[in-house]
Amino acid sequence: MEQTATTLTSRVPKWALAIFPLVLVIALIVLFFLLNPLAFFTGAFPPLEELTVQRVLFPEDGRIQLSVINGGPDPVTIAQVLVDDAYWNFEITPDNTLGRLQQATIDLNYPWVDGEPLPIVLITATGITFEAEVDVAVQSPQTSAATFVAYGLLGIYVGVIPVALGMLWYPFLRRIDRKWVNAFLALTIGLLVFLFVDTVLEALEIAEEMPGVFQGIPIVVFGTLFALGVLLAVSRREGGGSPLAIATFIALGIGLHNFGEGLAIGAAFATGAAALGSFLVVGFTLHNITEGIGIAAPLTQTERPPIRTFILLALLAGAPAMLGTWIGGFAFNPFLATLFLSLGAGAILQVIWEVGKLLINDAQKRNEAAVSWLNFAGLTAGILVMYLTAFLVKF
Repeated sequence: MEQTATTLTSRVPKWALAIFPLVLVIALIVLFFLLNPLAFFTGAFPPLEELTVQRVLFPEDGRIQLSVINGGPDPVTIAQVLVDDAYWNFEITPDNTLGRLQQATIDLNYPWVDGEPLPIVLITATGITFEAEVDVAVQSPQTSAATFVAYGLLGIYVGVIPVALGMLWYPFLRRIDRKWVNAFLALTIGLLVFLFVDTVLEALEIAEEMPGVFQGIPIVVFGTLFALGVLLAVSRREGGGSPLAIATFIALGIGLHNFGEGLAIGAAFATGAAALGSFLVVGFTLHNITEGIGIAAPLTQTERPPIRTFILLALLAGAPAMLGTWIGGFAFNPFLATLFLSLGAGAILQVIWEVGKLLINDAQKRNEAAVSWLNFAGLTAGILVMYLTAFLVKF
């Protein structure tokens, strides 16, 4: 009997064997819809409504604009808008009834006061309410060439320039003793450990603001693992253990992290949150200077690179902040922010692995301990420096 079955399957083409289970799955689904067994469980149940306010903008005096998305399985009809405990007329585009994953823009005329908090509540046709708390009402930047340039310069100021300034420590690192170079490599690991934790926490925070259908937390987990796996495979294929390759991976990981920072900065300035701290940009600048030191440290393990290498590494690490500020300022997307932050976390984790291997290999060549007190002090200093400078950028 078994031989007969084996003979029959051996005569069937391989593509048919692959398609046959799929055909059965499709047939099962069609049969499910035809029989409709869920009809036995239908009743007067309330609809499952989920509405997420993605952004609240103040384009001009006396006008408020909200961007909303329906993340639930059932259609949602927005019937009323409550602003500061009063009902207000509104216009909604394209329609006040949103299907699954459909987005809409709500415009209403309201005499908001600059600098004051503003509670907004959306009420659906079924009476369910969804709140959108505005911490401070501030006029949003207008979309123009001048604003575009301003956001770009902001990205350069908080991304490219600090990294480049940090890399100016390279000549100093070249002249110090090898054990101190290793201490700075350990400091780099400390910087990256803090960046990894900070990036994951930022991604999880933004993921909570996403509609549940997008599964924000799984995006963070699998995005991190995906970036880690891809970069580990690339580094093995390209001989990623070289100092220049490690510096490039450090710059790439920091670049993805800075893209997420740019998104946060752009969105903060667009919604007025950044106005609460005038030293925000200065804080990010000081915070990111240490990243340049982390990129420069592995380069001391090889011959002096040409100037263009430093320029390209600074752009790779800092330029994504420009793109982030543009997207965050004009079209902030929680899904995109979560995705790129998770990819940045995976890239940073891969770099921690590579720099750690560099330290261990150097110690093995000299029959020394990789975890010396000096290296441990460097690791601790890296985490501490990032922690202290983070006081200037958390708002």
